[in-house]
Amino acid sequence: MGILQQWRDGFKPAETGYGKDVNYTGDFVGPLGEKPDILGDDEYANTTSVVQADDGHVEYVPQRSPLKRRLEGRHIQFIALGGGIGTGLFIGSGHTLNTGGPAFLVVDFIIVSVMLICMVFALGELAAVLPVSGAFSTYASRFVDHSWGFAVGWIYYLQWLVIAPLEFTASVIIIEYWDTRGIWIMIFILVLTAINFFGVRGYAEFEFCATFLKVITVIILIIVLIVIDCGGSPSGNYLGAHTWHDPGPINNGFKGFCSVFTTAAFAFAGTELVGLAAAETKEPRKVLPKAATQIVFRIVVFYVLSLFLVSLVVPYDDPALTGGSSSYDPRQSPFVVAVNIGGLKNLAHFVNAIIIVSTLSVANSAIYAGSRTLQALAEHGHAPKVFKYVDREGRPLYAVILSLAFGALAFVMYAGTDTEETVFAWLLGISGLSNIFSWASICLCHIRFRAAWRKQGYTLRQLPWKSPLGVYGSIVGLVINILVIAANVYVSAFPPGEGTMTPHDRAFNFFENSLSLPVIIVFYVVHKIIYRSPFARTENMDIHTGRREEVDEELLEQERAEARARPLAKKIFGFVF
Repeated sequence: MGILQQWRDGFKPAETGYGKDVNYTGDFVGPLGEKPDILGDDEYANTTSVVQADDGHVEYVPQRSPLKRRLEGRHIQFIALGGGIGTGLFIGSGHTLNTGGPAFLVVDFIIVSVMLICMVFALGELAAVLPVSGAFSTYASRFVDHSWGFAVGWIYYLQWLVIAPLEFTASVIIIEYWDTRGIWIMIFILVLTAINFFGVRGYAEFEFCATFLKVITVIILIIVLIVIDCGGSPSGNYLGAHTWHDPGPINNGFKGFCSVFTTAAFAFAGTELVGLAAAETKEPRKVLPKAATQIVFRIVVFYVLSLFLVSLVVPYDDPALTGGSSSYDPRQSPFVVAVNIGGLKNLAHFVNAIIIVSTLSVANSAIYAGSRTLQALAEHGHAPKVFKYVDREGRPLYAVILSLAFGALAFVMYAGTDTEETVFAWLLGISGLSNIFSWASICLCHIRFRAAWRKQGYTLRQLPWKSPLGVYGSIVGLVINILVIAANVYVSAFPPGEGTMTPHDRAFNFFENSLSLPVIIVFYVVHKIIYRSPFARTENMDIHTGRREEVDEELLEQERAEARARPLAKKIFGFVF
């Protein structure tokens, strides 16, 4: 009976707010003052938080956030390592290869990789100093404008709300290779319901296991692709760089470049999840910077290298790349096509099984990201108050339930192909560019944060961790994101093969790919008109509330000196693992 009662009590609301420690006196301190000693429960984000008062002075008060701080270093590192590896890489890259050819595939992924590295470094710096819930929308509200925080938060939430049913649909399409029964969508929803009702730890442990499988699979595929290309597969054909000569390196000219440019950016969706998880991480100051640097290795090896090798094996005009029933059909996966070219028919089943794991992993991330974003929006008054609810186990209960319930939209696949494509096309259209807006916003927020940090009398040496690329990296990242948006609008208006399209098809294609641009503008303008929120000024920006601790500058310098003194082998190992 005690266990049952404890389980019931876990759904009751968590205690929240500042000053929950009754022994704390609330001493005043200056911006660079020493923080008083307090006691707290490590399991919660119960910690000294630096809070800026209305008159400008700074106080350290114990803050008990409802979200539990249960994520460890290994969880964050694996979320960073494999958070974005899913259908965008395993399936969507096939359409990308077909549209632009191998040269544009590799070049565009490299350009987008540079942007992602700049963004992640900026996010790592922000999250290390301000590990707050809602991350992106919170930063946007503080460092740009409350209306921009509202718009970015909602468009980002809508994206993850749509992704869960899409991933369920993709997984069922794959399973139809072995079993055509429609029960699998419900099974997957129930599995993810169980995982997410274990709280953030359930999400993290599932991601840890799924990422391990995805990483091992990509490494295996890289080795297999090298063997196939060198003629060591059962087919016995040496390929070399033949596909770059016949049918050639480029397809569809500048339109092909722009099309691949935008789809390459979408393939990296989920890279920013490490920042969203910062509020539930035990030691964000130490863990998040390491995770940010490891993303560089993931991008270079898992995306650029693997896709370059795929382009050596699979010609862009292979009919299998466009022979699926939908954009989520695994038969379009260039990895599946590659192993079939190599005569490794049975390996295709293994790849399909891993793609199922990847789809569930992305759906799991969608439930987590969507629920945390909605909870943060409600916390800041940008969403209905009911979604602020967090229970004693640290679960944003109603936000999780809504995200899971929306996953049932995957059942629309049984209403017919036309209905399914129409529903998902419009849903994706509403949120399609959300990742680009979020990444651009992160870069902009980092630029503004650095300006406020200097304006308010702080030095870069006082940051827990600073981006190796600094403000200039964020400027580069912001510019590339703007170029991605411009390329998307252009290729939506003038798509490859437009000559064979009817006016209706062209209009549908434009709104399907660019609808999110007017949506976010409407979100921003309407909120601005109603609330008339002012633009944030550097001297008034709140760069304190939510900081876990004011770390002594000497301690930071000591830690940096120790890191510099590590042997080269340990530095390389730490960069990768």
